[in-house]
Amino acid sequence: MAPWSTAELRAIRSALLSWFERRARDLPWRRTRDPYQVWLSEVMLQQTRVETVTPYYQRFLAAFSDVAALARAPLEDVLRCWSGLGYYTRARNLHAAARIIVRERGGEFPGQADAWLELPGVGRYTAAAIASIVSGEAVAVLDGNVKRVLSRLTCFTRPIDSPGAARRLWGMAGALLERRAPGAFNQAMMELGATVCVPRRPRCNECPIREHCRAALRGVQARLPLRRPKSPAPQIEAVAAVLERNGRVLMVRRPPSGLLGGLWELPGGEMRDGEALDAALCRVLHERFGLAVEVDGWIGAVRHAFTHRRLTVHVHRCRRIHGRVHPAAHDAFRWVQHSEMDRLALSSLDRRMLALLRDGPERRGRTARPRRSRTRRPGVTARPARTSGRRASGAPAANCGPQACSETR
Repeated sequence: MAPWSTAELRAIRSALLSWFERRARDLPWRRTRDPYQVWLSEVMLQQTRVETVTPYYQRFLAAFSDVAALARAPLEDVLRCWSGLGYYTRARNLHAAARIIVRERGGEFPGQADAWLELPGVGRYTAAAIASIVSGEAVAVLDGNVKRVLSRLTCFTRPIDSPGAARRLWGMAGALLERRAPGAFNQAMMELGATVCVPRRPRCNECPIREHCRAALRGVQARLPLRRPKSPAPQIEAVAAVLERNGRVLMVRRPPSGLLGGLWELPGGEMRDGEALDAALCRVLHERFGLAVEVDGWIGAVRHAFTHRRLTVHVHRCRRIHGRVHPAAHDAFRWVQHSEMDRLALSSLDRRMLALLRDGPERRGRTARPRRSRTRRPGVTARPARTSGRRASGAPAANCGPQACSETR
């Protein structure tokens, strides 16, 4: 049952649409109803801010002007154009869906939300957004912004990520939808959440529907929406190696599926708890790439936050003693000149690591080299390292030949 009277529904819809007509941001994807461009914008905007998306959207359209161009392109070109935007599964799904549209649908886009749902990477929200904007289908959307607006508008006091909450919120969104202008109304709801009904310090004095907001009337709008407590993200430490041969750096490519799938990176891997940096490099390069190396020096460390974990990568220069590159968990490798790095599909994490080679840790404000891994995982206690992971001045480089690496076999 809708939590609003008929008169209140009319008032909310009218006020919100009038506000949106006056205050909507001029965004490039709002100037068109072309299904390809609307679809691309909705995929890019998943979990990513408008300010970040806009230049990527424009560059992507310049590179792949329509769905046929996207379908023809190699996946690596698509990933390279997406590089830095994050959540790379979106790019892989976008490319796969483009090929389905061209090869199986003759270049014809879906019309209704149910048909959009059949494409890879298109969920209920994305399908509804595209169908309402492009085709005028009367289907509501529910993203993070809309959840926040609805939670405050109705004073919804259950955690929005609790079981059953999504069903209730989808029902509210559907009841509130202006069916005569679903595309504009859905965009207005998202715009309100993005610019006025913001997570912290909502700008209630600018809100066109404040008089209907039950949370504001009770003075609790800043406390909503509620969420269930999250477990702290595990802190992971890893090592990466800069191995050079004739002025070229060894790069390896991750397999197509999984985290950062299809992207190129420096060879490396996670450290074991309490493990010294040099020992970790010996083990990782031997086990994962078939190489015996000497560790020549620490370059710097880069921190990166993923959705469910926080990563610190320690980057070292290494020198190969012997062995041929045999990646165990990667599907390709390549020796790449420094000047050619921009041609690879790289994550923002690896771009920052490669920047250390140019700038050095001092200029980029990186952390000092630790003596050992401080990785923490639930239920794991750190063990003291047997070695410090740091060489004294004039001491020989850590030898990661077969004898030194015998414990890792």
